[in-house]
Amino acid sequence: MRIDILTLFPEMFAPLNESIIGRAQKGEKVQIVVTNIRDYATDKHKRCDDYPFGGGAGMVMMVEPVANAIESLDPNHQALRIYMSPKGKTFSQKHVARILTHDRILILCGHYEGIDQRIIDLYIDEEMSIGDYVLTGGELPAMVITDAICRYVDGVISKDSLKNETFTDNLVEYPQYTRPQEFKGLKVPDVLLSGNHQEVDKWRLNESIKLTKKLRPDLIENDKK
Repeated sequence: MRIDILTLFPEMFAPLNESIIGRAQKGEKVQIVVTNIRDYATDKHKRCDDYPFGGGAGMVMMVEPVANAIESLDPNHQALRIYMSPKGKTFSQKHVARILTHDRILILCGHYEGIDQRIIDLYIDEEMSIGDYVLTGGELPAMVITDAICRYVDGVISKDSLKNETFTDNLVEYPQYTRPQEFKGLKVPDVLLSGNHQEVDKWRLNESIKLTKKLRPDLIENDKK
């Protein structure tokens, strides 16, 4: 899978070169290409923003640099093009499987007061948000979505690790423990030390249900609909 990220601030994406996602890139499981929109600006000052028509606070990202970048990177519209925007549909786990059906994704990061509407009208397939709040730009949301998607690319994380995660079967994940067996008076549940895998599985399922009811009862209600 290839993920193209278009941004005015490419330095912000250094974390994607670390940990699991970094190893996935080195192992050629995924290809993440971060492109500086300023490289496609039309003037010598590399200007990519201007005042909004009609007045108002802030600046708006201009049409030409963004259009030039998209047309250069994806001339035949082979990628699913996503614009990170607080106005977009809220990204959730259910979107991951759908996005993974595409071999290539292009993520456009807005900034300042937003982007010229003509970019959205002409080039974007869907607008997407990571929550009902406003950030300074689309870079952090783009990293969130990239991380969430890459985890499910074959070979990035073992299938056993993905099997019982939070949101699987509309449940949150069961509690996890490791050494030491006791810490400040709190002990690891005996069943996890028993070696009885059937009982461990039963305990984990029961704990997942209990935690879901406590922390995310909305997931259980959604499952009933």
